[in-house]
Amino acid sequence: MALTKSPAFKYFKNFVIGVGAAVVMLGALYKIQSWEMPLGGSIDLLTIGLGVEAALFLLIGILGPEPDYYWDKLYPGLSNYNGDVQPLTSGGVSTPQLNGEVVEQQLGGMLTELQTMSKSMSSLKALQDADFSGTGEQVRQMGNFYSKLNEAMADLAATADETKAYKTNMESLNGNLNTLNAVYGNMISAMRVPKA
Repeated sequence: MALTKSPAFKYFKNFVIGVGAAVVMLGALYKIQSWEMPLGGSIDLLTIGLGVEAALFLLIGILGPEPDYYWDKLYPGLSNYNGDVQPLTSGGVSTPQLNGEVVEQQLGGMLTELQTMSKSMSSLKALQDADFSGTGEQVRQMGNFYSKLNEAMADLAATADETKAYKTNMESLNGNLNTLNAVYGNMISAMRVPKA
């Protein structure tokens, strides 16, 4: 293992960066406040801190960033976009190869599903924004309408029964009038005396 990859070097690098930044901050504070150095020294903390920081930034630029992940150990070639990634297998079970095109297709399917979900959420949002404040009053008015309609239907049914009774009475009256007309006609015929 290289020295720069060792945990002790990483700790030392972070320690020096932190101490250098603290010295720069103290130097800037002493300069801004125009304070004298403790113990009457003529050391310029700002110059020392900035020199340390310059050296650290040079070191960081030379070493380069450390990846915080180790996917390349599990999927060799993952950092190469066009590379075919062959995942490690365990127990003889293998998974399909991954490459940039396959990943883009899978992400495209996920994007379509997310767009569908977004449309559904928009519909739900529109329903949420709908004003149902007058719905209770409308339901109450519909209840009143249906009760009045039921009363009218009951009255109509009663009227139909009365109409049937009226029709029956009229038929009976008509029959009585026919009988009375026949009797009256017979009486008139009987009253006519033949002239001799």
